[in-house]
Amino acid sequence: MLNIFEKPWLLLIVAVVSLLITLIIRRIIPEKKNKWQLLLPTLIAISAFGLDFFIRTDLEKINMVISTAVRAVEQEDCNTIKELISENYSDSYHPTKNTLLRHCTAVLSKSLIKKNIKRVLAVEISGPKAIVTLTVRIIFDKRGYAYQSYQSEMLTKSKLELQQQDDRWLINRVEVLEINRQPIGWRKLKQISW
Repeated sequence: MLNIFEKPWLLLIVAVVSLLITLIIRRIIPEKKNKWQLLLPTLIAISAFGLDFFIRTDLEKINMVISTAVRAVEQEDCNTIKELISENYSDSYHPTKNTLLRHCTAVLSKSLIKKNIKRVLAVEISGPKAIVTLTVRIIFDKRGYAYQSYQSEMLTKSKLELQQQDDRWLINRVEVLEINRQPIGWRKLKQISW
């Protein structure tokens, strides 16, 4: 079912249908013709865009967190990443948020990434938790060690768990699933010296 808070198309279709009905009625019964009759379809169309613009759904908030995180990694901005990570973060390699941030600082201080191109494969929301399967194509900076030692780009697949905290979605866990379509985990990834 279409969510009118995410996509305005359903309400726009209703606005067009109500406009057609209004025009037909105005043509059939001309003595009942008033300018205010055109106000209803106009209000429906305006509300379609208003709902989409002013109300952020959980899916839109999650996509915003993911996009911000991918952009922060690209810009090597550990402070922004810190804001997106939950205080109770843990994964199979990093037991705490601080361990992850130390790893993040160590890796991103080497100017590795030129561009990240993300594609969200799946989002499953259940209550205050969400699971996102994400692929990111990382294009390495030509001046960086990774480009010179390994390759010019890398395709990663990860599973992110997010948790809703105070009307915000924060990343609670990240597990690396694949690199260049080969299964891998944090422990194997850590062995690669960037």
